[in-house]
Amino acid sequence: MLTRQRHQLILDALRRDGQVVAKVFGESLGVSEDTIRRDLRELAAQGRLQRVHGGALPIAAAEVDFAGREALAPLEKIAIGRAAAAMVQPGQVVFVDGGTTAVQLARHLPPGLQATVVTHSPSVAVALVAHPGVEVVLIGGRLFKHSVVAVGATAAEAIGRIHADTCFLGVTGVQSGAGLTTADAEEAAIKRALMAASAETVVLASSEKLGAASPYVIAPLAAAATVLVAPQAPGAAVAALRAAGASVTVA
Repeated sequence: MLTRQRHQLILDALRRDGQVVAKVFGESLGVSEDTIRRDLRELAAQGRLQRVHGGALPIAAAEVDFAGREALAPLEKIAIGRAAAAMVQPGQVVFVDGGTTAVQLARHLPPGLQATVVTHSPSVAVALVAHPGVEVVLIGGRLFKHSVVAVGATAAEAIGRIHADTCFLGVTGVQSGAGLTTADAEEAAIKRALMAASAETVVLASSEKLGAASPYVIAPLAAAATVLVAPQAPGAAVAALRAAGASVTVA
């Protein structure tokens, strides 16, 4: 079998099954595990999958820039944002991470809500400018333009000085084995800081993030109190997360 043919079969299996286990896949094709591992390395170098221990996972579609993410699953993000907004209780201090779903959360906070939103996302802060009862604390730092959020030591230090009730976390991948992942190491560090400074974490996960993985681990799946998904979320992906012990709530 030609290398190109094996590559296509690997990509087909990822779309169909959500993962490829190198040993098992090699046996199914009658080739060595080393051959499949080499194929996975080549496909990973092309940006077509994410290698993990023993095999590969689909690469996270949500790794595109902020403008590109706005076009991904917009109805799902509205549903998740509305459900997340309903979780914010009067008087709470909450962290709202960056991202397009987080902006929907900000837009759907009840008009009469009195609460404090701490965010390192200028987009989230701007979405709350006209909200009469929400105090907005904007965390500063170096602007990571890809995600339009503040990162770096200044941001991490400011986050560490706050005790929040809930962190509403954005990710690019949610998978039972790979955990909560994102595409940038510095952004992953800020997300860990947000989680560490919060009593609980709610992960905002539209369907393109489920079963996918990015290079940088934020935290294990068990670190999240809740994974909030849309009604359109694939049943198999939701079942896999629940089987791994995650608490999944459908918006």
